[in-house]
Amino acid sequence: MVSAVFHAPLEAAAASAAAASAAPPAAPAAAASPLAASAPVPARSRAGIDWRARLIAIGAPLAGMALLVGLWGLLTLKPGSIPSPGATFDAAVALFADPFYDKGPNDQGIGWNILFSLERVAVGFGMAAAVGIPLGFLIGRFSLLNQMVAPLVSLLRPVSPLAWLPIGLLVFKSADPAAIWTIFICSIWPMILNTAQGVQRVPQDYLNVARVLNLSEWKIVTKILFPAVLPYMLTGVRLSVGTAWLVIVAAEMLTGGVGIGFWVWDEWNNLNVQHILIAIFVIGIVGLLLEQALMFVARRFSYDD
Repeated sequence: MVSAVFHAPLEAAAASAAAASAAPPAAPAAAASPLAASAPVPARSRAGIDWRARLIAIGAPLAGMALLVGLWGLLTLKPGSIPSPGATFDAAVALFADPFYDKGPNDQGIGWNILFSLERVAVGFGMAAAVGIPLGFLIGRFSLLNQMVAPLVSLLRPVSPLAWLPIGLLVFKSADPAAIWTIFICSIWPMILNTAQGVQRVPQDYLNVARVLNLSEWKIVTKILFPAVLPYMLTGVRLSVGTAWLVIVAAEMLTGGVGIGFWVWDEWNNLNVQHILIAIFVIGIVGLLLEQALMFVARRFSYDD
C-alpha cells in the first residue's frame, strides 16, 4: 500500500503528459471565434463602489433637512412671531454679507462673536485635557486613588454647568475667566472617566510582563498603557468638546461682553427672532464640525481595522 501511495501520482503525471503530447495543439481563441474578436469589450465592473449606499448616505440627511424646513414653513404660513424660512434665509444672506464688521465693543459681526467663543472653548478645553487625562491615568492605575477620587467625581459630575459660574465670578472677579472656568470644570469629567476606564481595561497579562521585565512606571505608561487607552481617551475628548461648546453659549448669555451666547441674548433683547434662529443653526453647525474633527482624529488612531 505504501508503494501505491508514493507511485500513483507519478504514474498519473506521466499519463497526463502522454495525453497532452498526443492531443492536437489548441487553436487561438480569436481564430476559433471571429465574432468574439469583433465584439465590444464590456466596461470594467466597479463592484467596489456601493452607489446605493452612497445615495442613501447623501440623500437621507438632505431629506431630513427638507422635512424640517417643510414643517417650519407649514407652521409659519400664518404670520406670527416666528419668521418663515424664506425671511430667515434673507436675513442670513444679509448677516453673512459682512460677518466681521466692528462698530465698537457692543456691536460686532457674528464672525467675531464665534471666534471669541471658540477661543474661550479652546482655552478651557485645553486646560481640562491637561488636568483630566493625567488624572484619569492615575485613577485607573492606582486603586487607592480611585477609591479616594471616584466618590468626588460621582458627586460633582451631575452638577449643572451654570451652578459653577457664580463660583468663577467670585474667585476671578471677571466674566471672561469665569466662563473659561465653567468650561474647564464641566468638560473635565468625560476625559477623567473614559481615560480611567481605559486604563482599568488593559489586560493584566500586559502588566505582568512589564513587572517581569522590571519596566519603570514611565515605560509602562508610554509603551503599554497609552497605546491601549488611546481610543477610550479620544472618546472622552470628543464628549468633552461637545459639552464645552454647549456650556459656553449658556455662560456667555449670563456673563455678557462678546461671544455667540451674548450675541443671541443681545438679539433677543432687540426682538430680532430671525437672527436668533440663524444663531441656533450656526451653533449647531460649529458644534457638529468640532465633533466630526475629533471623530476623524479618533478614526486615525483606531485599531479596529
